[in-house]
Amino acid sequence: MNRILLTAALLGLTNASLASAQTTVEFWHSFGDAKRSGWIQARADEYNKTHSGVKVVPSYKGSYNDSLQATILAARQGKAPALVQIFEVGSQLALDSGAFQPVSSVKNVDFSDYIKPVINYYTIGGKVNSLPFNSSSPVLYFNQDLMKKAGLNPKQPPTTYGGLIKACQKIEAANLDTTCFGMSLNGWFIEQWMAQQGAPLLNNGNGRQGRATATNLDSKAAKNIFTFFKTMQDRKYYTYTGKLEDWDGSDAIFTNQKSVFHITSTADIGNIRDAAKKAGFSVGVGVLPIADGSKRNGVVIGGASLWISKGISKPQAEGALDFALYMTNTQNMAEWHKLTGYYPVRQSSIELLRKQGWFTQTPLQLVAFNQLTRTVPSAATAGGLNGAAIQTRKIMEEGVQKVLGGQNVDAALKETKARADAALAEYNANFK
Repeated sequence: MNRILLTAALLGLTNASLASAQTTVEFWHSFGDAKRSGWIQARADEYNKTHSGVKVVPSYKGSYNDSLQATILAARQGKAPALVQIFEVGSQLALDSGAFQPVSSVKNVDFSDYIKPVINYYTIGGKVNSLPFNSSSPVLYFNQDLMKKAGLNPKQPPTTYGGLIKACQKIEAANLDTTCFGMSLNGWFIEQWMAQQGAPLLNNGNGRQGRATATNLDSKAAKNIFTFFKTMQDRKYYTYTGKLEDWDGSDAIFTNQKSVFHITSTADIGNIRDAAKKAGFSVGVGVLPIADGSKRNGVVIGGASLWISKGISKPQAEGALDFALYMTNTQNMAEWHKLTGYYPVRQSSIELLRKQGWFTQTPLQLVAFNQLTRTVPSAATAGGLNGAAIQTRKIMEEGVQKVLGGQNVDAALKETKARADAALAEYNANFK
């Protein structure tokens, strides 16, 4: 009897020591919907089953900004999660917080499989600071049925501002009882259109050669963008919900057939395609229309990446990176892309999708891929690094909103630049 009790006690000790030896990796992310958060949880469950020494615990922590702020606060309290999903324009703020360590410093990783425009964004000061996860860029969506009714060819969607305006003239003449064009009012698109013209949004190499101290909103490229919005508004070709950054509301305008053309993220391809099918029309996808007379330079990557906290144990950091690499491996990124429409970020995932015939089955996705892979590497297309990016994005949105309300383009740009530059100066004052 005593032997049985002793054996039981020893087994209990062994199990207790195993439990204490297990490394917990908290993973904070910003996907609250069942589809995407469920996919993340499923990957964590798979990983945990095959890695007894590590337990990955994913948690939804609110919006990108909420999650980033919560992480910085937790780090100050010595309670930082091991792995965090941070949106692309939060990169400078994440770096400045001192709460994170470059993924390239945790252990040696071969980054050669990542799509260049994606990995370039997250390579800062020669170091890969975070691991690409959900990446996207903007494309043009169009209602093929309404285009045909207006006498337009859906196989030749507009590729420039001027081309879009000409298409709108035909739509207006056709009396289709719909607005020509809609998109959410978001600073992300201004950043994209600056990059497409080969123009950095910020000085000092888009904030990559030194801390950005001023915007380039007094440039010809910026004026082209604001003038485009004014022209579309003056001719009553543009519609939006009236709210800033209303992604869902703007998507609804398009899927309810209240606009013929729509610009939004590649990440919405799946949802918009399904909504269009339900509404009874065929949707098409084209490249992002750009300013007339400018060479197509390509897009800046959007979305988010995976950062590893600094104030954690070495086993936690290695476990976080190991899980991040597992979640973003070739097979998983291909499946993630199919589920969501986000880019799969790995070249090998694209090759796998091609072998599976995915792009033949879903040609809408091919346009987005080609637009991304043909991006010309430069400071402009690498994306701007700006610790006050959340503020400056909103300031640019409010600037466009003033133009839509009737303000002169030059006056709106002057005011917008002054406000954005002031926000940069205020932020940078923390680092003198």
